[in-house]
Amino acid sequence: MVPDRSLTTPQVAFAIGRAVGNAVVRNRLRRQLREIMRARPVEPGLYLIGATPAAAGSSFALLSSTVDDLIARLAVKQSRTASSG
Repeated sequence: MVPDRSLTTPQVAFAIGRAVGNAVVRNRLRRQLREIMRARPVEPGLYLIGATPAAAGSSFALLSSTVDDLIARLAVKQSRTASSG
């Protein structure tokens, strides 16, 4: 995550390579991740979410849980950075 004070909403990009699967699989995964991120309250900034081939076979619930864990880890990291700087 790159904080950007000029943004009012989060800007999210997805890195889903061909190793994940064919175009249908990659697009389905991108749509799922987009919907998961839409439902999460995240700070405005620039986000890049990468997906591994294992993500393609994961359920929506598992993807949601994984994204929640990543957001929580990011929040801890951001709070450490803010308190030390």
